[in-house]
Amino acid sequence: MRAPRSTYRVQMRPGFGFADAAEIADYLAELGVGALYTSPILTPTPGSTHGYDVVDPTRANPELGGEEGRRALVARLRSAGLDLVVDIVPNHMAVEVPAANPWWWDVLTHGQESRYAGYFDIESFPVLVPVLESDEDTEDTEDTEDTEDTDKLTVDGDRLRYYEHEFPIAPGTGSGSAAEVHERQHYRLVDWRRASAELNYRRFFDITTLAGVRVEDREVFDATHGEVLRWVADGDVVGLRVDHPDGLADPGGYARRLAARAGCWVVVEKILERGEALPGSWPVAGTTGYDALREVCGVFIDPAAEAPFTKLAESLGVPTDYDAVRAECRRLITDTSLASEVRRIAALVSSVDTERARRVVAELMAAFPVYRSYLPEGEHHWLAAVAQVRERCPELADAVDALDTQVRAAPAGELATRIQQTSGMVVAKGTEDTTFYRYTRFVALNEVGSCPDQFGVSLDEFHAAQAAREASHPQAMTTLSTHDTKRSEDVRARLAVLAELPDEFADAVRRWSARRGLPEPTLNLLAWQSLLGAWPISADRLAAYLDKAAKEAKVRTSWTEHDDEFEAAVRAWPGEVLGDPVLLPEIRAFAEKITPYGWSNSLGQKLLQLAGPGVPDVYQGSELWDLSLVDPDNRRPVDFAARRALLQRPRPPVDETGAAKLHVVRTVLRLRRDRPDLFTGYRPVEAIGAAAEHVVAFERNGLIAVATRFPVRFTGWGDTRLDLDGKWIDKLTGRQTEGGLAEVLTDYPVALLLRGTRPRGGR
Repeated sequence: MRAPRSTYRVQMRPGFGFADAAEIADYLAELGVGALYTSPILTPTPGSTHGYDVVDPTRANPELGGEEGRRALVARLRSAGLDLVVDIVPNHMAVEVPAANPWWWDVLTHGQESRYAGYFDIESFPVLVPVLESDEDTEDTEDTEDTEDTDKLTVDGDRLRYYEHEFPIAPGTGSGSAAEVHERQHYRLVDWRRASAELNYRRFFDITTLAGVRVEDREVFDATHGEVLRWVADGDVVGLRVDHPDGLADPGGYARRLAARAGCWVVVEKILERGEALPGSWPVAGTTGYDALREVCGVFIDPAAEAPFTKLAESLGVPTDYDAVRAECRRLITDTSLASEVRRIAALVSSVDTERARRVVAELMAAFPVYRSYLPEGEHHWLAAVAQVRERCPELADAVDALDTQVRAAPAGELATRIQQTSGMVVAKGTEDTTFYRYTRFVALNEVGSCPDQFGVSLDEFHAAQAAREASHPQAMTTLSTHDTKRSEDVRARLAVLAELPDEFADAVRRWSARRGLPEPTLNLLAWQSLLGAWPISADRLAAYLDKAAKEAKVRTSWTEHDDEFEAAVRAWPGEVLGDPVLLPEIRAFAEKITPYGWSNSLGQKLLQLAGPGVPDVYQGSELWDLSLVDPDNRRPVDFAARRALLQRPRPPVDETGAAKLHVVRTVLRLRRDRPDLFTGYRPVEAIGAAAEHVVAFERNGLIAVATRFPVRFTGWGDTRLDLDGKWIDKLTGRQTEGGLAEVLTDYPVALLLRGTRPRGGR
């Protein structure tokens, strides 16, 4: 297995296809990148902007350039000395446009007789397809079918139509009225609101248009992976990123099969909670790096700010009991959007009545300490959840015991499998997509894989985590920004500055909120932090972000239950704030004050990630300052022409262009390319002197990375030094030092020290 030296992630889409990716190959090579790393490139739903909605896994996406374009991209990458890493989606396929997915179309046409019926995780037939509108004013859910919009169905040849939706008509069933034809099919078109409680096929989270695939079946694995494995066998692809393994029936078995068949570098999008380890039986290089993100970003956050931020949140009416908010949000998910999954699991529990089984399952989902237990390997996580439910709900003790006994007696059985598949969905939807938008005390901590209730990461914890990664998964991916992060690395770096100015920030927020606060406390506190973190930001961008945040939080509005008046107020807020002649100068002044300190944190984060253990990934565009918020904001087009031009600037100053960050990225990536021997081993390097708390440093193999922490209260290095032997040269500036930080941290708040002679020319 050959791991790439580093990766550069690009979001493929119509408008940025294979030819466009080929155009930036020379830029990436000059930057020092080891491999282009793409979002999924198999055929998705027509017009897809992300590729995770695959409809045909047997061919390259024609909207990106098809097979011819893919092969041309590979040839261009090879000529530039670059590898290719591809994102794959084994858990689900898109069924939003049935005719676009030949397997799903066949299932809808032939039902259980379809050769593809076993490809999808379908509980029963007819398959419920939730697309119909209904009378939203009806209060009697028992009469939902009576109000459904079936009178809008029409027959058009061998297809049944509902507005723009088309569905197949089974052979010999097309006579009579549209309603009569509909009743004869292997599917039922139902009110879209019924999906959360009644859906009878597994899906990706709560997205009904992404149907779960039974990739644990060897035939299904072969059918869905054949094309990608051909690319690997041909040498076109050197690595695979596996999306959402926790949704699979047997993630470990899948990992072993994929490793055996592919024989290439494989990383999994597995979100590890603090202290959790990747299952040792998985033959993969590691995760996609959210664990590294938490460690690297956390070491720049001052833990002393926790009390002031908690006080501010409480004074504004924002909840500060993280465990309580998280449990409430997870229960909300089990009772609403994922109720059908809970119902399906409860029906499998023996010797317990359905309602008590449903309650026990829901409580277990809320109690999981990790996204998923991998039975029997991760039994301690399972037992922790069971114990918590016993303690919290003593009236359910007998039901908990019955479920626990059944699960542990058959850890590969259907009940255990369904619970494990669903726990990750509940944790993701309840924590990432709800709690993170409600628990807004300090949103720099609200990140995938992070711990919002842990205010910062100590030096000891940081170094221990890096040493552990080097020892156990030295070829795991590391990252700071992805298409799934809630905000970019540079937004988080700037927000970390607020932890050094907690009282000043609190005074400003109270003053600003009194003048133009949003009418919901948690969103209000999120909004002011987001405005400062992403400054300068347009009213339209901020409005789109806050609209999504409000719906994800599900406090005053949601994606399915709208409060139109509240949503209008949220959308109007950015324009009102940015147009306020009193507020705008204050906000601008505050943002300008914290921006240089944010740059210092950004450079420090990036250096530690790129130089540390693992295979570092650079998310598209983030080699310059990137102040993006959650998707789709972080999928905006990247100006590569500007980056090409800035790449030619030698040793640029730290300024608004972001060229200094580009300089750090190219210096480390080129060194990884030219001197891979330097990037082995790991040893913390201690600073000595009055400013020692402001230093985080480590040595690899004759290479030392040094970064500045807590820049606001930093007053100078004085005699602070690293305990070094001999002379070292900073690869960023050419400056020489024997350990004194004042000698080397003059131009930049970071340094990359190499033992040996002064470099000759170059950048």
